[in-house]
Amino acid sequence: MVERMAENMAENSNPNRARDHLANERTFLAWLRTGIATIVFGFAIGRFSIALREFMKLQGYSSAVTPGLTTWLGIISTVGGVVLIFAGLQRYNKTKIQLDSNSFEPAGYVIDLVSWLLGIFGLVLGGYLAYIAVFSK
Repeated sequence: MVERMAENMAENSNPNRARDHLANERTFLAWLRTGIATIVFGFAIGRFSIALREFMKLQGYSSAVTPGLTTWLGIISTVGGVVLIFAGLQRYNKTKIQLDSNSFEPAGYVIDLVSWLLGIFGLVLGGYLAYIAVFSK
């Protein structure tokens, strides 16, 4: 076993190999944390909507006066968090293969796509909050 490890080290003469792989793992953990935070955020939004709906029923309001959009935003956020985790895993595996074969390529469109989607989601949430503030009076 020790001989095999020595052969693998001799094949890959990159002195930064361990550092590169550790950086790849840290990046994956950042994707994972972001995905988990997005899932928890979505769950909190959805749960708040359900709690608000139940509170409104106790106060005697009809079920037509419910924050239905909030539930959908929570679902979208939760699913988006899961997608982020799988995108991070895919990127981690792709980068690992590229580092092992000395053919690393930057992320490219994945970073742009995630940035645009999260930015649009933030604008939708902000617009929804503005709508509630203006029209709930």
